[in-house]
Amino acid sequence: MRRKANAVFVLVTPQERQRIIGYFTLCAHTLAQGAVPEAARRHIPRYPLVSATLSGRLAIARQEQGRGWGAVILTRALRVSYDNAAIVGSSMVVVDAISEEAATFYEAHGFTRLVDSFRLAMPMATIADAIKAAGN
Repeated sequence: MRRKANAVFVLVTPQERQRIIGYFTLCAHTLAQGAVPEAARRHIPRYPLVSATLSGRLAIARQEQGRGWGAVILTRALRVSYDNAAIVGSSMVVVDAISEEAATFYEAHGFTRLVDSFRLAMPMATIADAIKAAGN
């Protein structure tokens, strides 16, 4: 954080502010045009490098897993990414899943997997549609 390589966001409850439930990181990123999933290409500009926001880490404490916190923190990460996309220039959110189980979690929340990897992406246009549908 001191070197401004990533922004770190931490989830705590009002009752126990010292106990971390989960966290996520965000940073600027680019993908080669050819690496963007076919389903997402219609939502992005046709530049050789595609601007993106990378959520390099998103984790929930072991004792808190299975309680819905993953969806909560992912929603927050997507909202922060979307709100800042116009400022930093970002046409999608990219995540690096650490396992097949994590990749399945992201796919269940609308991400598209890049070919043969645990990297997934979601266009900002998709995030905008979700925000509108939620009435936010």
